[in-house]
This record gives sequence, structure tokens and C-alpha cells, in this order.
Amino acid sequence: MSESLLAPPDPPLTENGIRLEPLTRRDVAASFQMAQDEDVKRFTFLPSDADEEWIGGWIARYEGGWEEGSRAGFSIRADDDGQRFLGFAALVRVDLNGREGEIGYVVTPAARGRGAATTAVSLLTGWAFGALGLERLELRIDASNAASVRVAERAGYRLDGVLRSLYFKEGRRVDTGVWSRLRGDPVPGQ
Repeated sequence: MSESLLAPPDPPLTENGIRLEPLTRRDVAASFQMAQDEDVKRFTFLPSDADEEWIGGWIARYEGGWEEGSRAGFSIRADDDGQRFLGFAALVRVDLNGREGEIGYVVTPAARGRGAATTAVSLLTGWAFGALGLERLELRIDASNAASVRVAERAGYRLDGVLRSLYFKEGRRVDTGVWSRLRGDPVPGQ
């Protein structure tokens, strides 16, 4: 068996009561439940009619992404016992040669407004710049998603511009903000 191009962080990424663990099959039921939320259907690439089988295949692609070096998916969990699923965060696209990537994230309705998404994005950002040696990270956010815009700002990302009427999914077109952070940008709060 060949060596994986991406290795999960060891020890796991933790901060502010949040822990990121590699996304696995154990996350299918919780991810399916999260995918039923109207905001998840509206603001993410998950199909509005995703069933558990589709979610299982989606998670399998993230599991394979570690081996391929193309993506790194995590479940966001409460750090108290690791059992409480709070959401998903990932390097949804990684270009190790180009030293850049894109982060995606979504949290369950119960975890919103509590800093889980900001903490997850900040943890992934630090890991990508540190352990992976990336130079540039990007977030793509529906311009009407005010909560996600706040996450980007709190995690130190800057708005590069807005791609107007970009095809999104299921016939919908949205204005999409492209947010970025460079390795040399100031770390929020420091």
C-alpha cells in the first residue's frame, strides 16, 4: 500500500472545546441529519435531496482524499467526550504542489452562534499553513450568507471580490464571495 499524501494531525486539532477528527463512516447518520436543515440545503453544495447512501459516498470521497492528497475532511466534535457531532469542516480542495487550498464548513443548527465554525476554520487554517506548508487558503461563500461571512472575518480572511451570478447547484445562481488568507497575514487576536 502506498503512503498517504495527507496525514491526519497528531495530536488532533483542538481549541475552545472543539475537536476536529477525520471524517469517517461513523459520521453518516449525523451528517445526513445535518443535511436536512434548510440553511444547509440553501448554502452548501450538498444536494437538497441527499439520502444516507449519497452521504456515505460523499464521506468515502473524503476518506479517499487523504490517500490522494486532494482533500481532508473532518467532523467537528465537542471536545468534552468527542461524541457530540457539531458539523463538518474540510480542506475541500488541496493543491500541495501549488501550496493552496479551499476550506468548506457547515455546522448543525444546535452549534450555530457558539463559535464552532470559526474555531474549526481557524484550526484548519493553522494546520494548513503549518503542517501542510500551504501559502494561500480560500473560502467561497454565498454573499447572502451573513453568518458565514462573519466566520470568514473572525478567522482573519479578507474578501477578494464577488463572483456575480455564479452557478451554484440545482439551477440556482448566487453571488459568491471569494475570501482568502495568506500565510503571512496577521493571525486574529494576536
